[in-house]
Amino acid sequence: MIYCVSMITDNQHKDIPGNPSTAKSSEQKLRTRASANSLRVLTIEQWNFWIENGYVVIRNAISKKQAKETADFIWEFDDKSPDDSSTWYKKERAIMKMKELAGTGMVEVYNNQYLWDNRQTEKVYNSFVDIWGTKKLWTTIDRANLNFPIIPGYSYSGFIHWDYDPETKPQNVQGVLALSDQTDQKMGGFQCIPWLYKNFDTWKLTQPKNRDKFIPNIKGLEDKIVKVSLRAGDLLIFNSTLPHGIRPNLSEDKVRIAQYISMMPAQEKNLELVNWRINSWSERIAPKGHAFPGDPRNWEQNKYKKAKLNPLGKRLLGLDKW
Repeated sequence: MIYCVSMITDNQHKDIPGNPSTAKSSEQKLRTRASANSLRVLTIEQWNFWIENGYVVIRNAISKKQAKETADFIWEFDDKSPDDSSTWYKKERAIMKMKELAGTGMVEVYNNQYLWDNRQTEKVYNSFVDIWGTKKLWTTIDRANLNFPIIPGYSYSGFIHWDYDPETKPQNVQGVLALSDQTDQKMGGFQCIPWLYKNFDTWKLTQPKNRDKFIPNIKGLEDKIVKVSLRAGDLLIFNSTLPHGIRPNLSEDKVRIAQYISMMPAQEKNLELVNWRINSWSERIAPKGHAFPGDPRNWEQNKYKKAKLNPLGKRLLGLDKW
């Protein structure tokens, strides 16, 4: 039986950046060991890189065609044209509580067919199976991004942050699916500090006790920032204890397009969360959280149909049990 749950009463993401469509931290710990024959998608070299650096890139997780179709939809949903830069710079529709994200191009769409098609792609799913070491996963219900070149009046500095307090050792991962080529270091895209991921416990001893738990002071670490290059269709998965962020788009005319996508072990006993997730998909409702304002136009509900799920998608949502 499906209950209409429009919001989660015990929303642990109310005052933090993380996505409330899944738990803050999994009861199951992240996988720490793997052999070549136990991995579905990752090579053993990719696995070792993941363990060492806190992120990994899976090339061609979805097809170029799938990436292009999703990107075209995101342009349409955001009511902008890739061929007309005069449409790119409009006042943001939603008020973002997390002010650091203002101007970064978040597109408040969560349950469209194109986004679900990417989530229920076998290679995307199997990549997360490799990371977690279990088949019983749920996908996050997350949004997209159009990151435009900076111009006067529409600028942001880019920032490094955590979505979860790293001192709590969250058992969580996050992900970015590239929908356009992001090989130009000047254009907006993913940046991170693997050095801080590796050295957090010693680094924190040098910081004031009242430091911001979500935004590190990176003075002196600027040369350790890694700008990750991606091509359309590539999936980047990163540990939630890896400090990361969107870098400013300093290109002349290139737009970074991406879908945020992640997975974590299913919580099938949490009936309130199960019912919220099913209702979110069925009624096209956005998550409610510190960094998730939703679309005030309600276009998902008014213009688009409920996404069709394949058998894998039904399990990744929680509609069917594993």
